[in-house]
Amino acid sequence: MKRTTLSLIAGATALAAVTGFAALTAPEGTAAPEAAKATTRLPVERVGLACPAPSTSEVAETVYTSYTPAGTEAGKAPEAGKDGAGQPTALLRPAAGATADGGTGDGKKPAAAKAPATVTAPGKPVTAEADGAAVPALTGSATGALAPGWTVQQTTVVPAGGSRGLLGLTCGAPDTDFWFPAASTAQARHDYVHLTNPDDTAAVADIELYGPEGVLKSQFTEGIPVPAHSTVPVLLSTLTADAPQRDVTVHVTTRSGRVGAAVGVADDKLGSDWLSAAADPSGSAVLPGIPADAASVRLVVFAPGEDDADLKVELSTANGAIVPAGADTLHVKSGMTTSIDLPDLTRGSAASLFLTPEDPKRPVPVVAALQVVRGKGDKSEIAFIPAAGAISARATVADNRAKASTLALTAPEADAQVKVTASAGSGAGAPVTKTVTVKARTTTPLADLAPQGLKGAYALTVEPVSGGKVYGARTLTVPQDGVPMFTVQTLADDRGTVEVPSAHQDLGVLD
Repeated sequence: MKRTTLSLIAGATALAAVTGFAALTAPEGTAAPEAAKATTRLPVERVGLACPAPSTSEVAETVYTSYTPAGTEAGKAPEAGKDGAGQPTALLRPAAGATADGGTGDGKKPAAAKAPATVTAPGKPVTAEADGAAVPALTGSATGALAPGWTVQQTTVVPAGGSRGLLGLTCGAPDTDFWFPAASTAQARHDYVHLTNPDDTAAVADIELYGPEGVLKSQFTEGIPVPAHSTVPVLLSTLTADAPQRDVTVHVTTRSGRVGAAVGVADDKLGSDWLSAAADPSGSAVLPGIPADAASVRLVVFAPGEDDADLKVELSTANGAIVPAGADTLHVKSGMTTSIDLPDLTRGSAASLFLTPEDPKRPVPVVAALQVVRGKGDKSEIAFIPAAGAISARATVADNRAKASTLALTAPEADAQVKVTASAGSGAGAPVTKTVTVKARTTTPLADLAPQGLKGAYALTVEPVSGGKVYGARTLTVPQDGVPMFTVQTLADDRGTVEVPSAHQDLGVLD
């Protein structure tokens, strides 16, 4: 892999993800006019992302892939200069406490990627590379026509050592609340929660840990300062004096400000990967994209509320949903992390897992994630699949590679039709689009989506067309030295549009 360095850009930018809901309100006791209630969807004009420091290994090789889809269903994003916002941009810069000259305050300049911030138009991915242990966390924002759906994929190969593995992460939007089931404080695990602050003001975060018996006695977990434009990695095992726990649920919240959060996992025997945040607590959960050749699967569930949860467990395959042998139901005690091994789960077929309340009338919110292992013995590799949210309008995953990417789509409730687009390659290739029907309660794997004449990496974009809810995940496989290295990224709706009220004014003549 060629070594390149990031062009360090001085200055700080306040990043704001425009994903809120706008509404008009009428005076109390009066009905709002129908015209005032009307809303429309417009493309967002600014989004922010945070990418944690990829690795501490000197032999790490990291690729960043930046991409904005070609358009939105609500219409094109504002053109440059048409809204007074100037030229659209998509910029990433170091967030490791960098000084104005790009240094770290100790006279050293962090090595990093040649910024994948050079996206100049939607529809074509841009890649950049960075090697070694000194690559900092990155934060950035996209504006104008580059904002709707902007995504950055961070993919790292560590060929040897304690962090050996393929680590993949879709850089996340900053937020104030994150859940991470399937973390661990076990002696063989080295789990760090990375807190990255992309904003101009400091953030203050809290970390709560929950094991099989409930809250772990913690120290130094409240009021963790995260300075502006900086990143703070926290080793989970140092936060508690309790005995090591194989399965832990991590809850990250902020008292002030917002952060990007992800858990970096390194297992002495199973390799390493990123654990992304699970979907918000809900009465049901969908965990899509279990690889067909998974050697072992472990389900971890946590109920954050005051009630216990009783869940039905179903496996969605290409032929429909079935009950895993010996694991048809799961009881999750309130405030306690529950886990179960699911051996021989996939039996050679890509699959997804559905969790639903045993009593549909009494749904209890839960968060969930899967730990998945491929290979055997010292040739094993680990990855994680957190519960995903449905794709309501559009979702994109970047850094797909020829004969290495598999997209898995599942529809837990009703048949669904989706449009899948493989973008142009970062080097060459013509985009292709196909319409796919996903039968109710099945999982459809798609491994033949590469664009024609592909050179480099490409992006996959999924847009629901009709039918029921759709969930998805992408598996990227990069075998090395007999190790089946892989990583799985669930697809999250890109929130490329925002709902805003339609202006209305009654110009009628008053009596």
